[in-house]
Amino acid sequence: MLVSLVLLSLGALAAVLAPRLVSRADWSEREPIVALWVWQCVVAAVLLSFALSMTFSAAAAWQLVRGQVFAPAPRAVVEAYALGTDEPWPAVLAVVLAAGGVWTAAMLTREIRDARARRRGRRTELLVRSPLLPGEQPRSERLVVLEGERPDAWWLPGASPRLVITTAALHRLKGRQLDAVLAHEQGHARARHDWLLHCSAALANGFPRIPVFAAFRDEMHRLVELAADDMASKRFGRLTTALALVGLNEDRGVFGPCGTPEAQLPRRVDRLLSATPRLTPGHRLRLTAAAAVVPVVPLLVAFVPAMRALA
Repeated sequence: MLVSLVLLSLGALAAVLAPRLVSRADWSEREPIVALWVWQCVVAAVLLSFALSMTFSAAAAWQLVRGQVFAPAPRAVVEAYALGTDEPWPAVLAVVLAAGGVWTAAMLTREIRDARARRRGRRTELLVRSPLLPGEQPRSERLVVLEGERPDAWWLPGASPRLVITTAALHRLKGRQLDAVLAHEQGHARARHDWLLHCSAALANGFPRIPVFAAFRDEMHRLVELAADDMASKRFGRLTTALALVGLNEDRGVFGPCGTPEAQLPRRVDRLLSATPRLTPGHRLRLTAAAAVVPVVPLLVAFVPAMRALA
């Protein structure tokens, strides 16, 4: 049962310390795509630690579970885990962790359901603002232009994703600036950032007191925008992308005193204009590889007794 406790402690330690360590990294704004990968690996390691701890606790508490988990394993491997115990705490721990898993699935299901409802509402609003003419077939094009006095552009994901832009944005943004805004929104679509936002929101809403999940949600909202900015700036330049962000948002007051959800926009513009050099390819590769190892650690801990028994 030592393995189950070690895994539980490992997951709890990572959930508390990982947000502080990752958030302090001074390279995340320079490499948002790598930072997104690091956060996903950290959260996967935490979830995997809890899932493995639940599995070993259930195997220690109930012979039926033990037989299923260790069915193909030699007797020496089963004995190495010392699962047999008459104490009640393995069953309690297994039930608590299983309840956490069920709650996570419920939160993710609710988030997906709510997101679909929001998308349906926005599609209905889109149809009201841009109705079909008599005899016109439902639109299948991916770009929709709306009449509007406020410059705006957004990507509407779903079964038939669409890029929506207002006429005010078309009037204000010209040439490459408009192309940069479209490339930004297309970057969100290609990278499926909506799924990252849904998963992070589900975990943070389901477990608001666990630091790693709250930080994961906050960082996803920040990093996906930086990543999309970089995708646009690679094609159309940093200055063009920065000017496009200013032109699209200057009427919203976000460049004044901060205090709105869009207060990150000034920092995004400053980041584009400062043109801080990226990390070297070797440095990016090392960070990516190091992050990929993080979810492997719980697996190594789980298989240490088995490897020792078979050695």
